[in-house]
Amino acid sequence: MSSFSVRFLAPPCCPSSRPKTWLCATPTVAPVPSESEVEASRLEPRVEERNGYWVLKEEYRGGISPLEKVKTEKDPMKLFMEGGIEDLAKMSLEEIESSKHTKDDIDVRLKWLGLFHRRKNQYGRFMMRLKLPNGVTTSAQTRYLASVIRKYGKEGCADVTTRQNWQIRGVVLPDVPEILKGLDEVGLTSLQSGMDNVRNPVGNPLAGIDPDEIVDTRTYNNLLSQFITANSRGNLAMSNLPRKWNVCVVGSHDLFEHPHINDLAYMPANKDGRFGFNLLVGGFFSAKRCAEAIPLDAWVSADDVIPVCKAILEAYRDLGFRGNRQKTRMMWLIDELGLEVFRSEVEKRMAGKQLERASKEELVKKEWERRDYLGVHPQKQEGLSYVGIHIPVGRVQADDMDELARLADEYGSGELRLTVEQNIIIPNVENSKLEALLQEPLLKDKFSPEPSLLMKTLVACTGNQFCGQAIIETKARALKVTEEVERQVAVTRPVRMHWTGCPNTCGQVQVADIGFMGCMARDENGKATEGVDIFLGGRVGSDSHLAEMYKKAVPCKNLVPIVVDILVKHFGAVQRNREEGED
Repeated sequence: MSSFSVRFLAPPCCPSSRPKTWLCATPTVAPVPSESEVEASRLEPRVEERNGYWVLKEEYRGGISPLEKVKTEKDPMKLFMEGGIEDLAKMSLEEIESSKHTKDDIDVRLKWLGLFHRRKNQYGRFMMRLKLPNGVTTSAQTRYLASVIRKYGKEGCADVTTRQNWQIRGVVLPDVPEILKGLDEVGLTSLQSGMDNVRNPVGNPLAGIDPDEIVDTRTYNNLLSQFITANSRGNLAMSNLPRKWNVCVVGSHDLFEHPHINDLAYMPANKDGRFGFNLLVGGFFSAKRCAEAIPLDAWVSADDVIPVCKAILEAYRDLGFRGNRQKTRMMWLIDELGLEVFRSEVEKRMAGKQLERASKEELVKKEWERRDYLGVHPQKQEGLSYVGIHIPVGRVQADDMDELARLADEYGSGELRLTVEQNIIIPNVENSKLEALLQEPLLKDKFSPEPSLLMKTLVACTGNQFCGQAIIETKARALKVTEEVERQVAVTRPVRMHWTGCPNTCGQVQVADIGFMGCMARDENGKATEGVDIFLGGRVGSDSHLAEMYKKAVPCKNLVPIVVDILVKHFGAVQRNREEGED
């Protein structure tokens, strides 16, 4: 085994005769070159190590993006590795604004520490993004985060993100060193959670408790996070990527993990009696292009989850384009080199190991109806259940977090699970305690285990309440539009509606049944107003498909009748006045 290998046993419930299931990719933009057509000079690494940091070589600095220039002027990780954050936190905002160098620190480099300055809408305050591998957190961690945001009053709140993660809001710079220490004490980190880093590793939110799970993804995602951040101490070899990079480990037939939109997805598969994973690569969303992940035609044993992640990241770090940031995600590199050349570059970085071809013994069932994790469900452990609760558009306050922590302690095992749909699961509840839990005021009045069919899958990004890139307000509007639509039509099944405030699509509208992307529109008088582009037909699961544009630049104030019409025509909804008349 390589130095990054870890020995795993095959899961006990993994028969090898499961039907094959590939996630299909959208067509690549560039023609696929052969290995002989890629010049050797193109395969020369563009970065090198200097004094422990990985920097872009001088000969490759022509035409780089402004953000790459900020990185070459000073490695952002120095704020963490060399204590720069301590000095920065002591400076006034006036002092910081007086220098381009320190201004770049708070607007760009602090994102490597998970701190995002809300210059436009919350000047002087920061959003802090955590690392929460597999979405698993404890009551102690939740209470600590509540204590942080409580001191900021109405400026402080927290969001469950579409990567099973916490983001907390309202943070001010002088408090950051103390907050970082507090995070470390409860086993959390915000390090390398933003910008050109590996984002939170996603897994099955029911890992370890799901009677139908293929493999428990928690161990793999914990190892991935530990590797990526060097156990929260900073991994400089992985902190200067050309762009952000997403990873997930699939453990469910439901594909709760959304593998088709990740840069690297581990798909469980057996090979010659060994358990491991086939690999999908290149999935991403951006303002200019969205692409589904494609098969790398590679299989790795469970022992080599970390080595192959390291090799893929190194290939991307070494060879990726660093100019126009709309063309710097990993799929652009795969398009340029061709899949086989990219694969060979990964194999070169596998420390002498051969990268095996993909297995046909895939373990994810293609014919599988995606389950609903909200509500009460039995665990694989006898006498225990998990309870999925709906967090409307993922927004929570400090008191909510304290109550969630209390419920986790009193009824469960002191653990909470976050999901990519911005909801929360309380696992390990004794069946004898279920009724009392369901009667708790928090679940009766605010976070229902049984929300309406349209509310339960509603997702919304931050929106322009806090995010400077968002064109429209999203969270409150998503709730209001959905409530108004529900008054007019009844649906017989969940319809996944996603809202995103801008084309960066943090709300992942392309995987929704109906997606709303913020834009500026014209009202009936020709005046500029907040609007959305509407997307239709996204699917998640083994038959994944990205949504297509349905209608452009619809003023938000005109949305309700259009959504009602879509639900009736495409999703079998029934007008409530007609329903009442028939009754």
